[in-house]
Amino acid sequence: MSESRPARPWMAREPGQLVGKGHPAGDFLEAWKWKVVERGKGYLKIDAHLPDHVRNPRGQLFGGFTPTYVDLVSLFASRTGDAGASESSAPQWLATTNMRVDYFDPVLGPRFTIEARIVRERGRTVMVETRFIDPGDGKLLVFALTTLRRVAQARKLGDA
Repeated sequence: MSESRPARPWMAREPGQLVGKGHPAGDFLEAWKWKVVERGKGYLKIDAHLPDHVRNPRGQLFGGFTPTYVDLVSLFASRTGDAGASESSAPQWLATTNMRVDYFDPVLGPRFTIEARIVRERGRTVMVETRFIDPGDGKLLVFALTTLRRVAQARKLGDA
């Protein structure tokens, strides 16, 4: 009996959406409410929002959740490069091997811009730069650098 791949319900999305409902991290961040502003080879620009449950007591994006945004957008941006799999092809597993996040100013919302750009691809390794920008004044709020590695599909726990 052969195993079938798990369904990817988040790939059912409206035009202009990055991801539909059903993605674990995407649902937490309410990413189905984001809008893709621009998508090109090695580049992704998103109009994102700040849900109440990811805010700190001052109403700002809680710093611990920032890497969740970075990771999700970096993974999607990595699929826009030459070596990346297209979104319509079979899923490819990407493992985040390193992430650095620099915080310059608080992310206040209700909306903010996320730009992600592939800065280097070599073999199975992809480096993505991600910026959170205040849409009002263009101020850089967060800068992140993420290293991803393309790997074989994940195996079930217990497989050798």
